[in-house]
Amino acid sequence: MNFFLLSFVGIYGVMHYVVWRGVRPLLPLHPLVVPLALSWTLLMIAAPILSRLLERSGADLPARIAAWGGYLWLGFLFIAFALFALRALGSVLILLLNRIVPTLALSPLNAVASAVAILVLTLLLGGYALYEATAIRIETVKIRSSALPPELNSLRIVQLSDLHLGLIHREGTLRAVVEKIRKLQPDLLVATGDMVDARLDHLEELVPLTASLTPPLGKYAVTGNHEVYAGMKGALDFLQQGGFTLLRNQRMVIQPGLSIVGVDDPATGKAQPEEELLSAQKEGFTLLLKHRPLVNASTLGRFDLQLSGHAHRGQIFPFNLLTRLHYPQQDGLYPLATGAWLYTSRGTGTWGPPMRLFSPPEITLFIVERPLSP
Repeated sequence: MNFFLLSFVGIYGVMHYVVWRGVRPLLPLHPLVVPLALSWTLLMIAAPILSRLLERSGADLPARIAAWGGYLWLGFLFIAFALFALRALGSVLILLLNRIVPTLALSPLNAVASAVAILVLTLLLGGYALYEATAIRIETVKIRSSALPPELNSLRIVQLSDLHLGLIHREGTLRAVVEKIRKLQPDLLVATGDMVDARLDHLEELVPLTASLTPPLGKYAVTGNHEVYAGMKGALDFLQQGGFTLLRNQRMVIQPGLSIVGVDDPATGKAQPEEELLSAQKEGFTLLLKHRPLVNASTLGRFDLQLSGHAHRGQIFPFNLLTRLHYPQQDGLYPLATGAWLYTSRGTGTWGPPMRLFSPPEITLFIVERPLSP
């Protein structure tokens, strides 16, 4: 945790410095400008950390204020940082071209005009990102599988992932999600981790909302890394009180020919290799729930559909270019060997900034059907 904290402070500090250098030509040459900017930077770096400390001490309202203020700033700052970094890259490119082809004589970018343009674009993109985070899409995925038992002509599975209920996402978010799920009429509801992001023991109104969903084949959930950060006991109690069956390195037969396997996230310290849970002699349709979108090659042929989340597809562009380095299969449906599939959800909520840029939130409906008769 200390390493994570130091990394966060270091990276966030560099982002502030890059943006500071970019906007400096727009600021007056006053002796108070630098100390005020430094004080604001330190306050914004501390705000996300402060929100967690306040939340753990029971100061709910101050924690929410710190979270909203700190994370909104983080979102807008990241967009500005990306744009100023792109401007720096453009300046380097112009310099190289002028050296390679002196006759071009390209003019350098105007610092003041480009800074104004970047700030305006940051506000526009940030405003859209706030809107996009609330515009939950229903993604419908149709899959044909001969592993589906004959008595099931079709199976409707709804996946939730990365809702991050807590300081920012609360009753309003969850109520909208529940209403959308109810209209989809799933046979089976699954949650693939990071359903919570903070203490929920004082948010009793959330439990009846999740409990009101009663699909005929049940509700199942696995842990993500944020269940650990929020406090495992409270997170698991919330899920169980809401009617979810927790699959912690477990395999459960829902009905003959239909089974579901759930594995703990590595952050719990109790993750178990899937090959120990997946039967070598697979019978019927097997659904694998795993928070992180990584496929264990040794389990191919032992499951039909793996559902994951975690990466948010980067959440705010262009962060998806970084998340893709570790999670190349971070958005949508991917065919695997032996006819299996991996689906990675972009997530239903947000972590940190309540913003999404070119990575809309989703609730996913899977319609699994048997192959058409020849």
